[in-house]
Amino acid sequence: MRTAIYPAADLAAAKAFYTQALGVEPYYDEAYYVGYAVGGFELGLIPDDLPSTTGVQAFWGVADVDAALERLITLGAQPYEPAKDVGGGIKVASVLDPSGNRFSVIENPGFDPRQVR
Repeated sequence: MRTAIYPAADLAAAKAFYTQALGVEPYYDEAYYVGYAVGGFELGLIPDDLPSTTGVQAFWGVADVDAALERLITLGAQPYEPAKDVGGGIKVASVLDPSGNRFSVIENPGFDPRQVR
């Protein structure tokens, strides 16, 4: 994966949420696109599509799914799929961002960030 694009009916609200959720400022910030560099990948926000739970299904890596889920809800996300173990010590969870998109996190002890190119 290189880029995940999230529709945002309210670009300013989406930008505020993702700036806090990701802990970084956007590297690209225009009225037609807001881009974040996230661990060698990109999360982009576009204002001209409809948010949904089925459009974006990227999983963003975290060290602790339970802590990440709690933090995202504190930032204003709505619970969507509770944390669950999907096998091999891998845990996943999803919330709905303020625009209504699914934002998913994954705790994968087998992921080696040195393999990312």
